[in-house]
Amino acid sequence: MTPKLDQLDRKILQLIANDARIPFLEVARLCNVSGAAIHQRIAKLTAMGVIEGSQFVIHPEKIGYETCAYIGLRLKNPEDFERVLESLKQIPEITECHFTTGNYDMFIKIYALNNYHLLNIIHNRLQPLGLAGSETIISFGAAIDRQIPVDNIPLDDNIPETKSEEL
Repeated sequence: MTPKLDQLDRKILQLIANDARIPFLEVARLCNVSGAAIHQRIAKLTAMGVIEGSQFVIHPEKIGYETCAYIGLRLKNPEDFERVLESLKQIPEITECHFTTGNYDMFIKIYALNNYHLLNIIHNRLQPLGLAGSETIISFGAAIDRQIPVDNIPLDDNIPETKSEEL
């Protein structure tokens, strides 16, 4: 079920997506509501699962991880999916794992110190998991890396657009 959002929710999401460090009082000022209203809205958006936490972004290449790769994994036995997933969680260099359609059962994003380190992970950590095959694509860099835009979030028709402090 899609959460019901109003214009104030959208404005808050735009502001915090552009700058996660923006003080809530600044968000309140820009939205023309009280700081308490912003705190309540952030709590509501968090409870709804629209946003979660905040974090600092560490650039892997700045700390020595020179190789970024995407690997499509085909399992010998699709019934092993959960077991393989649990094993993948134990490999810290894997930063994402997606369930996919098409040629792969899973698609992972992995950072390695260099190509030799990547080869070592593939041969010693991934292949023993029971793969029918894999395909590795090395990334030279992200041409686009951004948050999903919040400008086009559908608004709940039942919530009037207002600048009041009503929640």
